[in-house]
Amino acid sequence: MLRPRTGTAADLLVLGLGNPGAEYAGTRHNVGADVVELLATRHGERLRKGRERALVAEVRLGGRRMALAFPQTYVNDSGLAAAGLIRRFGIPADGLDRLVVVHDELDLPVGRLQVKLGGGLAGHNGLKSLKRELGGADFHRVRIGVGRPDSTDPDIVAAYVLGKWRRPASDVAALIGRAADETERVVGSAA
Repeated sequence: MLRPRTGTAADLLVLGLGNPGAEYAGTRHNVGADVVELLATRHGERLRKGRERALVAEVRLGGRRMALAFPQTYVNDSGLAAAGLIRRFGIPADGLDRLVVVHDELDLPVGRLQVKLGGGLAGHNGLKSLKRELGGADFHRVRIGVGRPDSTDPDIVAAYVLGKWRRPASDVAALIGRAADETERVVGSAA
């Protein structure tokens, strides 16, 4: 049973999707988690283990309290951690617009970023889990293009997103940096 929320609620919760464990570090599927980690570092914090099956940090951005989280439930079950995080950080059930989800997107070319509020799930299992557990999908999204392999075979697509980047580390770091900038912009203009 969840304990009642005490203290000041976060203005926004930024959730970076990815898979836990060293074997997934540096993969396309973990780009959302990489952005959240960079945001914590930028603001003088680091992600720490939380009660809600997530690594969390709290920072201030432009006077607003921003909670950062990387669920440790694997991408496909991100909603399980998100439900507890929503409660912990005082986001109301009808306040999903105070949630920003940063994730990989197969339907965007590598390096392209897109921000949107709500919309379809594009077959992304992490987004499906969030919608199922949170009761809706009207949250902000920072979609990070990772491209799509030349196959529709689900096993090949899964291997692709779980694979390491084949680009120079400096290019990947620049992409993560741009996505972090865009996430900060969304936080500055949301709710």
